[in-house]
Amino acid sequence: MREADVAAPGQTGEYLEVHTLDPRQACLAAFDAGLLVRSADPLNCETPLPALAGGLVVPNARFYVRNHFGIPHLDRSRWRLEVGGLVGRRLSLGLGQLRAMPSVTAMITLECAGNGRAGLWPPAPGEQWGLGAVSTAEWTGVPLTEVLNRAGIQATAHEVIFRGADSGHVNGHGGRVRFERSLPVSRLGQAGALLAYAMNGEELPAHHGYPLRLIVPGWYAVASVKWLTEIQLTGRPFRGHFQADRYHIDGEPLTLQRVRSLITEPAPGTGIEAGDILIRGLAWSGAAPIARVEVRIDDGPWRPATLAGERHRHSWQRWELPARLTGPGTVTIRARATDQAGHTQPGQPQWNQLGYANNVIHELHVAVAAASSGQRPPEHARR
Repeated sequence: MREADVAAPGQTGEYLEVHTLDPRQACLAAFDAGLLVRSADPLNCETPLPALAGGLVVPNARFYVRNHFGIPHLDRSRWRLEVGGLVGRRLSLGLGQLRAMPSVTAMITLECAGNGRAGLWPPAPGEQWGLGAVSTAEWTGVPLTEVLNRAGIQATAHEVIFRGADSGHVNGHGGRVRFERSLPVSRLGQAGALLAYAMNGEELPAHHGYPLRLIVPGWYAVASVKWLTEIQLTGRPFRGHFQADRYHIDGEPLTLQRVRSLITEPAPGTGIEAGDILIRGLAWSGAAPIARVEVRIDDGPWRPATLAGERHRHSWQRWELPARLTGPGTVTIRARATDQAGHTQPGQPQWNQLGYANNVIHELHVAVAAASSGQRPPEHARR
């Protein structure tokens, strides 16, 4: 564990020392869990696409990890959530007080805004994510509006700023920078944000924001601030580094996830035998539920897939399509999703300076071998 990297305010204004986890140990744990490590310090990891093909949620250890600084190690007994600014009364809440409030459990998909950045050309700066910076979990916590209603929002409040305990140095800034993002007061009612303290029925892991994380359903995960220590209401537009200098497209802060689909089976780069297969995948959108997913094999027609499994408003939707692949040779499979608001994935990447929100149609190539005579089709084709 490294010594104090950041200070977080306590109940009476004193500053609590915040340590960070040893990045080497955190990185080794990620490797052991089977994550694809993009950077070790700060730790950034993708979930392999085949690992997304299991149940509705991703196990905590295999949930993708996005950090900008070291992972804070917070002392539950001293941690407080401070609520202030343009409120009727300031609040200083411990974890026990939050757990005693009315709670909500929801299935929510989080996606990094940079997911798919590696597919942009020319390259955009930032972590070169493939397509695995997305995962779904069952989050439990207190509705954000429950806490803000207890504090009382003043009529002059315009934005709500959320501050995490993580901090570090960034180019162009002197001194340390806290991780901060804001939400407009006008969108709090429809956002359905949670102050989450549990993930998949377990205590929130350290690398996912212990002891408290903001979860904003349907928004890119930059809004879901980890290691939350402060909520501040302000009457002015927030211009923090991660609001004004990053996580925007042409000056507009990122909000809702763009519609996207992924093919999880067959796995990318795999070789399969010619014959009947079942193509499976996931689709999601922050704007509206998924209306349809279509699949195209080589230059054939777009065929409608079946939307399968449970449906949750802010969680990904599973889909599947039986198909026959002939070989030998390389086959190209594409998938595109459309949501109920009419948004469809584009056929070409929509490049932007910081490389965000690339939701181009997913395409993968599969090596198909000639079918062996007298053999039954593969197990996955018989399911």
